Amino acid sequence: MAKTKPIVLDGRTGEGGGQLVRLGIALAAITSQPVEITNVRGNRPRGGGLKNQHVAAIEWLARVTEADVEGLSVGSKAVTFTPRRPPTELFQRNISIRTESGAASTMLVLQAMLPFLLFASSDTNEPIVVELSGGTNVAFSPSYEYFDQVLAPTLEERFGVHIERQLKSRGWSLGPLSRGSIWLKLYPISKGEKLKFVPPPVYSFPASFEVKSVDVSIITPMHSHKKLQEMVVEDIGMLWPSAEISFKVVEDSCSDGRWSVLLVAHSVDGIRWAKDILTSAPKNVKGYDRFISLLCKKLCKDLYDEVALGGQVDEHLQDQLICFQALCDGPSSFPRGEEPADGSLAGPIGPLIDAMGELSVGERRMRREKTAEPFGHGSKHAKTARWVVGELLPRAEFYNKGDLMKGVGFCME
Repeated sequence: MAKTKPIVLDGRTGEGGGQLVRLGIALAAITSQPVEITNVRGNRPRGGGLKNQHVAAIEWLARVTEADVEGLSVGSKAVTFTPRRPPTELFQRNISIRTESGAASTMLVLQAMLPFLLFASSDTNEPIVVELSGGTNVAFSPSYEYFDQVLAPTLEERFGVHIERQLKSRGWSLGPLSRGSIWLKLYPISKGEKLKFVPPPVYSFPASFEVKSVDVSIITPMHSHKKLQEMVVEDIGMLWPSAEISFKVVEDSCSDGRWSVLLVAHSVDGIRWAKDILTSAPKNVKGYDRFISLLCKKLCKDLYDEVALGGQVDEHLQDQLICFQALCDGPSSFPRGEEPADGSLAGPIGPLIDAMGELSVGERRMRREKTAEPFGHGSKHAKTARWVVGELLPRAEFYNKGDLMKGVGFCME
């Protein structure tokens, strides 16, 4: 039975946006803990409050957990969620969710659902099929391409989470009104088993950050494709002359109001970093060439700067993985380039994971971090995610500015 007194999260804490809501509700649903979120998205302009994608995700989680919910409406500044059924009591294995707004991000709905689905095992280990209807290329959220090429492969490589996926149609928050759809099939963790972290292979020491290839996805008006491809090849060639360039997606967005471009760099040691942009073209047709040139240069420079940090993940991947690190059994690490004074993150992750058994790296003791407020290396999103985890999973342990984490080993019996 869930506790009667909810864990209270102030929605203005840290990054103070929708991520806090999604992660707080997701962890509450998995662990059957009640949570109350006040000042929802309190650091956002226009007063904050719940958006369509938050309502869609919470409505579904409330239904499958038979939760008592208060404040569940678009614009609500406070929400209380008291779940009563664990993930293993999810009997529906074919799920269809349609957001109220076609521009609401399917990727953000999935972000709140995915941890719950991973632990929703059945006695027959039946997979779960999910179809989400809404936006696939939405401002201030991951694109489907980022999920497909960066997050999903990382979850499979590092945690053994395999997600079959397909973009059925594309939905945009820019340009003419549209609604998209994605299809997913995933296999939950079997009852009694735990999520395991698999360190990346050690190809070289110290780890090599040499870029061997760059994957490019272009979803823009057809008339721009030739120029965009030429500029991307030129700009990437100047930064990484020996890198192979592969155009993974080249698709007509059918509108000058819809430009989505994603670059994914791969290192010789298997690290991937990504940068993308979602924007609209200027109305002045004469400015197209300059617009394309500036777009390519900015995107390539941003990717170069991310790679130059020497981390194992990019800015957005780091904060999206914190939830899975917290739930997995034992230590994991996804540093994003900030290097401690002792240089302990200069090499591969494997030795660090091994050293966590003794809580030391070389002759230096690892420093356990306090979780009373957002903390650690990385973006505001990453710092806030660690704080939310600390509130709902207090047995999770963080060390060395959050670059190392010891998960709680969550499992469903």
